Amino acid sequence: MSDSQIVNRRSRNPNLLHRYQLHIILAVVVFCSLTCLYFALGYAPARASLLYGPPANALSISDRIEYSARLLAYGDTLKSPYDPNGFEQSFFVEQGELVISIANRLEEAGLISNAQAFYDYAVYAGIDLTIQSGEYTLSPALSIIDIARALQKFSPSDATLVILPGWRMEEIAASIPTSGLEFSSEAFLALAQTPPPALEFVPSSSSMEGFFFPDLYTLPRSTTPEQLLDVIARNFAQHLTEELRTGFANQGLDIHQAVTLASIVEREAIHHEEAPLIASVYLNRYAIGMKLDADPTVQYAVGYNSFQGTWWTNPLSAADVDFDSPFNTYIYTGLPPTPISNPSLEALYAVAYPQASTYFYFRAACDNSGYHVFASTLEEQIANGCP
Repeated sequence: MSDSQIVNRRSRNPNLLHRYQLHIILAVVVFCSLTCLYFALGYAPARASLLYGPPANALSISDRIEYSARLLAYGDTLKSPYDPNGFEQSFFVEQGELVISIANRLEEAGLISNAQAFYDYAVYAGIDLTIQSGEYTLSPALSIIDIARALQKFSPSDATLVILPGWRMEEIAASIPTSGLEFSSEAFLALAQTPPPALEFVPSSSSMEGFFFPDLYTLPRSTTPEQLLDVIARNFAQHLTEELRTGFANQGLDIHQAVTLASIVEREAIHHEEAPLIASVYLNRYAIGMKLDADPTVQYAVGYNSFQGTWWTNPLSAADVDFDSPFNTYIYTGLPPTPISNPSLEALYAVAYPQASTYFYFRAACDNSGYHVFASTLEEQIANGCP
């Protein structure tokens, strides 16, 4: 049949073309509907459960789907502190106060960035039913999730210790006096030089650095430093899944090496979605015996900067980069002797399952966004420099 015959035939039967178009539209609608149904019934609840824990038993199936989708839409908002350098302040929850009121007052007080996000997480996790009245000491250095849990677990006899991702153990020790725990920072640091039995995979010559799992720990004020370190170590061990162990082994790393690399990735990746690509750069360098040239290792080696008031000197000077230390990966090839910070679960997974790449270099993007630009060659790296 010729093309002219087809055209003539269609012109004689206009309903045939309309029917064809309707079939196409119907197929697209069905496909989109099935895709949305998969997201609602499958992906969203499973992903939310992985990231934020299981939903409250009291939620209906439709509520679980709805709140799972809401939490995923917030991105990093729920897990990121509103102000990492913020100060603690008193916050009082009235008897019988509605959660939405608590959420709004937390935002007004500058403790959280998003009242609706707090409310949605509280309902999803069932915390809206268990928040206790009373006076709390809260900080914008806590995430929305941390604050919600703190309000749930309040007890006059409790102490709350928050360990943020990327902290070194001296920073953790500095928070002991305001946690409510009754021992000193010095006692904590002294005992942290030896890994407890729960960390049997850590060399006895190493400290606990890198294995303080970032979390909110609510404990009796009478907890001893030995008990605290044991709780933290067990928490890390519980998160060290078989999936993580397999991923580390696939990269040719034992657990201590993997955590050491993850501690560098944690300090480099301002945006967690870049962590798998940053990990790939360091793994590519490590595989060919190239120096890691990682700024955070120099910061760790240099130590506390009294002028800047931080353990993480920024920017680094030429003298800093030349500072002779086994932790300085600008001088020494391979991994530093121990982790240099305490990595998040995201950083650990980034090392276990890095994004495949041919990159050996990266540098901060010139737009001050916190993102990076990546390069395979030194020439490309130089070309990516800011004007």
